[in-house]
Amino acid sequence: MKIKIAEEVPAEAVDMDGAEGVKIRLLIHDAEQAPHFYMRQFIVAPGGCTPRHTHAWEHEVYVLSGAGTIVTAEGEIPLRPGHAVYVAPDDDHQFRNAGDEDLTFLCLIPKPQ
Repeated sequence: MKIKIAEEVPAEAVDMDGAEGVKIRLLIHDAEQAPHFYMRQFIVAPGGCTPRHTHAWEHEVYVLSGAGTIVTAEGEIPLRPGHAVYVAPDDDHQFRNAGDEDLTFLCLIPKPQ
């Protein structure tokens, strides 16, 4: 068993086309030898956003703090703390900060094979 304090894990800038003001903490990842899932924490600064994209795997998101939106092919959906989001494989999506403080959320994905 491994236990971490999220705030003690370094937050690294996300360097991808379309990402603005986004940092990531790899909470459960390769270093923990997790066999099936990864847990990441994203911090999106006010006015920032993740890239708009699709991919072949699902992921689950849980909003911890801040206010934001998820942009989908059908439009924008508001997000707030306590919201849980399932993003199906190949769903077009983007997370945007719509508030005055950081938008922070957990994102769980299957371990890449």
